[in-house]
Amino acid sequence: MSLRVLLDESVPRGLRSLLPDHQVSTVQEMGWAGIENGELVKRAGEFAVFVTADRGIEHQQNLAVLKVGIVLLVAKSNRMEAYLPLADNLVAAVKSVGPGELIKIAA
Repeated sequence: MSLRVLLDESVPRGLRSLLPDHQVSTVQEMGWAGIENGELVKRAGEFAVFVTADRGIEHQQNLAVLKVGIVLLVAKSNRMEAYLPLADNLVAAVKSVGPGELIKIAA
């Protein structure tokens, strides 16, 4: 099943290539670059999954009321190479995360 996925500014756009079965957009493509997280997460409600590297998101947002599932990626750097070891877990998390849930994936 193809899901709508939104990639945050905090993750490489190249992550799109790891999710070929889904409709992936970036915050930049949506014209939402620079929007504060509270507003951004509200807007992300039109997507099934929001992928971010913002480690504060679970403490800044009331996850239970969100319409979007969040996948939090924790890597050693923001370079694409640092995210590649997380690829399999990312794919699985995108498929399984539900609205108002957060799945954290760390290297």
